[in-house]
Formats: sequence, structure tokens, C-alpha cells
Amino acid sequence: MAEGFSDEQMQQAIEALMEPERFRDAERRLERAAPQLQRVLAGALAEGGWLDSSREQQLAQALEQQDPGERMVALRTLLAEEGRLGMMVGVAVGWELARELEGADPHAPRA
Repeated sequence: MAEGFSDEQMQQAIEALMEPERFRDAERRLERAAPQLQRVLAGALAEGGWLDSSREQQLAQALEQQDPGERMVALRTLLAEEGRLGMMVGVAVGWELARELEGADPHAPRA
């Protein structure tokens, strides 16, 4: 999807997304689609092996830290990494959803 856009076009689109009112309608649509999208995201994360046994190992290692400060840093790092992975996979899911919708019949009923 992004392959056909210049860096300048991508930057302009990102700036447009920063407008406060921009997401009001998107938030309403997302509220209706959230349960289905959550299943798609969870499936993509599981299928891609993003949150596999290495995650459990990292969690165990973080909890084994004797120093509370080091334990906190390790847990925060793990949570941040999971958040970033979830975001990146979520963006990929969103791009694929947009591609599906672009190919959809424009006269078909919308949810």
C-alpha cells in the first residue's frame, strides 16, 4: 500500500492525521469493529510468533531480578517492546483492512 506514495505524500498524510477532529468518526467506527479487529490482531501476533515462549522467558528473567529497580526496568522494557510489536502488527492489519475495503463494492452496505 505505501509503496505507491512519496515520502512527501506520506508526511502530508501523517500531518493530516494529527488534526484533533480527524479521528472522531474513525473512533466511532473502531468501537463497532473492535472485537473483530482484536481477534485479527491476536491471530496475527500468534501466527507470526511475536509473543511466543521467548516472551515467557524474558518475563521470568525480569521477575528474577533481585534489585527492585532493575526488575522494574526489565518489566517496563518488556511491556514497551510488546506495545511496539502490537502497534506495528496493528498497523499492518490496518493497511490490509484498507486494501480489502478499497477493493470492496462501494455500493455494498456498510456496518
